[in-house]
Amino acid sequence: MSDRYQDFTRTPIGKILVKNLGLPAPMKLDRWSEGAPLVAGTVLVGGTGRLAESLPGLLGDVLGVTATTALAEEGEGSKAKGLVFDATGLTEAGMLSALREFFQPVMRRLEYCPHAVVIGTPPEQVTGAERVAQRALEGFTRSLGKEIGRGGTVQLVYVAEGAEGGLASTLGFLLSPKSAYVSGQVVRIGATGTDVPELPAVAEAAKPLMGKVALVTGASRGIGEQIARVLHRDGATVVGVDVPQMASDLQVLMKELDGDWLTLDITGKDAPQRIAQHLKDKHGGVDVVVHNAGIPRDKKLANMDEGRWDSVIAVNLTAPERITRELLEQGLVNTHGSIVGVASIAGIAGNVGQTNYAAAKAGVIGFVDSLADEMTDGITINAVAPGFIVTQMTAAVPFATREVGQRLNAMSQGGLPVDVAETIAWYANPASSLVNGNVVRVCGQMMLGA
Repeated sequence: MSDRYQDFTRTPIGKILVKNLGLPAPMKLDRWSEGAPLVAGTVLVGGTGRLAESLPGLLGDVLGVTATTALAEEGEGSKAKGLVFDATGLTEAGMLSALREFFQPVMRRLEYCPHAVVIGTPPEQVTGAERVAQRALEGFTRSLGKEIGRGGTVQLVYVAEGAEGGLASTLGFLLSPKSAYVSGQVVRIGATGTDVPELPAVAEAAKPLMGKVALVTGASRGIGEQIARVLHRDGATVVGVDVPQMASDLQVLMKELDGDWLTLDITGKDAPQRIAQHLKDKHGGVDVVVHNAGIPRDKKLANMDEGRWDSVIAVNLTAPERITRELLEQGLVNTHGSIVGVASIAGIAGNVGQTNYAAAKAGVIGFVDSLADEMTDGITINAVAPGFIVTQMTAAVPFATREVGQRLNAMSQGGLPVDVAETIAWYANPASSLVNGNVVRVCGQMMLGA
């Protein structure tokens, strides 16, 4: 779906108006395509923390990325497509100047759509002056995310002591165009959860979900369709679930993806048991569970009837809870499995007319928080919180509201369903088994409330 304003800014008159009036100038974002390199350019590495020595090898040997500790003065390699700074060695506030010393000289030597990552230690795992310095990294990365421009992203990754071996999948995702619409986020690796076994070996990096089974609710169209497609691309057998009214669309898609399907209302009394039985009988279990199905029923609270309230809570929150608990109680989620809830920026920042929807989506985040420490056998639970994602649903939003929703983020544009799908695929990767209890916003770094 074309962004008319973005197209206009590329015309001769559009360029003049953008320059003279200071209007937003959204950059066309790089997005990853199958067969492309993970990072199409050079990644500059810096810092003197506990990961500094291993980062070039991790990037080059594991991820196949060209990494350097110094950019060339001219020619190929004179600009950076990615930046990685190890800030785990910053143990007091005076050392924060190392951030400026690394980033400031290269800010004008970045290619279009660059990706920057700062690595720190979870503040809750250190004390005193070190805790102060590590917490300061959040303000730095979020501000830099709003400054970097050129379609760039900036993230902070807190890596717990002993969890360094679980960094590769996250670094690969955040440095690549797969994270095109994810910026200003804080990811924790190894800081939550108990009884985490050794990371599994991934036989084929390009197909990390080969031999895995992925359940996706609300799979027939929109974001759900893209989730199904990306998980299938990564090797999974997808089991799509949707309401009976969408049976035709669901079956067409699942046949295209060589997947399986089940039509039912996820709010039905026996829905969790039917889903569990289907997975047990046909697939012997499940590796990835994506709770994507959701509905809005917007009204200001003064005009909110019981039906609107109850239906939104039931679909968006109660059903995912019931289904997850049934699968866990029956032991159907396989070792190193991944459970992903689809929350929303509305559940973080709130929205006029969405008290029901925002409550449900905030509840999804609470659901992740409540279960993260209970997971065993390397099973993880995380959430994505999409912002303004361009779909058929948002196309029906009034023009003025839609324009505001798309422009009020650091990238001045809406995201695409594939942006949400790529984030879920990162969570689902068995190599991400130390990524647990996270909520990542896929919102282009919203300017307000997030």
